[in-house]
Amino acid sequence: MTTNVTDIRELNERIQQESSFVDLLTMEVGKAIIGQKQMVNNLLVGMLSNGHILLEGVPGLAKTLAIKTLASAIQAKFSRLQFTPDLLPADIVGTMIYNMPTNQFIVRKGPIFGNFILADEINRAPAKVQSALLEAMQERQVTIGDTTFKLEEPFLVLATQNPLEQEGTYPLPEAQLDRFLMKVVITYPTKEEERIIMQKSVNDSFTSVNPVVRPEDIVRARDMVKQVYMDEKIEQYIIDIVFASRQPDKYGLQKLAPLINYGGSPRASISLAIASKAYAFIKRRGYVVPEDVRAVCFDIMRHRIGLSYEAEAENITSDNIIAEILNKVEVP
Repeated sequence: MTTNVTDIRELNERIQQESSFVDLLTMEVGKAIIGQKQMVNNLLVGMLSNGHILLEGVPGLAKTLAIKTLASAIQAKFSRLQFTPDLLPADIVGTMIYNMPTNQFIVRKGPIFGNFILADEINRAPAKVQSALLEAMQERQVTIGDTTFKLEEPFLVLATQNPLEQEGTYPLPEAQLDRFLMKVVITYPTKEEERIIMQKSVNDSFTSVNPVVRPEDIVRARDMVKQVYMDEKIEQYIIDIVFASRQPDKYGLQKLAPLINYGGSPRASISLAIASKAYAFIKRRGYVVPEDVRAVCFDIMRHRIGLSYEAEAENITSDNIIAEILNKVEVP
């Protein structure tokens, strides 16, 4: 036991040193993004967990700006994909082009070959275009013709969708939603934050964002995140949360059973574990506590719980169900 405690103490000290760039990165992003600390934290968690993020919010909440700012602060290659109904898969991944002088086909790579990929208004494109992202998101590779290309690390897809305009949109299928580590719902800023945003915008006094972190620092930090200590009790807590979304009856949540069509997949358990470790890393800790799991739970689980017609008729959201589960499942 003594050795174990010593190991954790040493790991904690190492994590504190390795995570020092987090404060620097947050300060740099804060030059362009006023408030929205939760969104910035979630972007960092996704990046350190090697997972993709779906951002949902009404227009004008700095979703696109936050992603561009993060890419600028990390000295990474940024690509923006504006999803429209007439977009084709080749517009994303690239295509083969005939070169007349050499009498050969050559590969022209698409904008997916970057570090930070902004898929803007992803639900505006049809399924065949959305599916073009699947291989890149899951396998970290792209196939053009007969050739498969590995994507550079870090590789992060950050997709946005607007919950208000449903006309002319194609809702993301469950299989693709599950590919996203987190679904982050962005809310309005506070009165004070909005006053600062208004002043800075009118006076054009936003300071430029400088690169303060290198992509290789992020890759190294991801390896450190995996080493963050997670006790067996925390692992069991995560499993209980996910299983309560599948079998609410067994956790004394009988009233939730008719509201849930399906619960979190095994990806939910994996995502909760790695995101909790990343959250602990951001908080400069070498071990996971239950509060870390609870902090990321809504963003990890909200798009992985299928609601029944009964739940929709009663205006019950997946967030309501997650809150019930967290209140019921015993905290270690």
